[in-house]
Amino acid sequence: MSLRAVIASVEGREKRLTVFDPPDETVVAELREYFASQAVRVEVGTTDSGLSGYVVLSDEHDDEVLAAVDLRHLDGDVTAAPGEQGAFAPILEHLDGATFTSYDIPQMMAATREMEDRAWRAGTGELHAGFQRVGAIRAQKAVYEDLATKDLDIHTYCAPSDDHPEIEGVTVHQEDTSEIRESWFVVFDGGGNPNDACALLAEERGDTDERRFYGFWTYDPGIVGRVLDHLAERYAVPAN
Repeated sequence: MSLRAVIASVEGREKRLTVFDPPDETVVAELREYFASQAVRVEVGTTDSGLSGYVVLSDEHDDEVLAAVDLRHLDGDVTAAPGEQGAFAPILEHLDGATFTSYDIPQMMAATREMEDRAWRAGTGELHAGFQRVGAIRAQKAVYEDLATKDLDIHTYCAPSDDHPEIEGVTVHQEDTSEIRESWFVVFDGGGNPNDACALLAEERGDTDERRFYGFWTYDPGIVGRVLDHLAERYAVPAN
């Protein structure tokens, strides 16, 4: 088990979005742009059953149909406004808002704040954050000082450094492993409420000057638990 293995298992859940008899190629192009950052393959299909003008989401593994949307409901507008799911709500529910193929630093920070905010609002439970480099922890010291005022068991991770800031109420793990140097993660166990469990886990890949990340965020307690179990076993996180 490794953080990379967890990412690979989620990436392996690629979905297929089939557009049956689209009115024009513009619709297909807009759909590909809309789902570009998620593990969704968009393709065009035809059928003899009379099914046309539909978008169908299916599982790549077993072809199970997960959701369908009638293109007529889009009123000529494939994409929704930022933060709105619109006509694609049934499809996005099955995606769990989870997988992404390439995020930059601002996108990663936005997803990180969502996980930290859940922990803050719950006020209890375990929160684990992988920063890769000690400089990132210094930059977020104030955030974690605030989080430490809650009844949270907080663990941070980064590559070894002689210049690590001390944050009261936060356990620091300085680990000389490739997955800690290459992975950005924030994992919250839900504080006893499985509905609040969440995780962001991504691996930095490609040119280090570009800082692009590949991975997922999820609200699936099972996946969250797998990440937490790995951290506990690999880095000797003490049980509460």
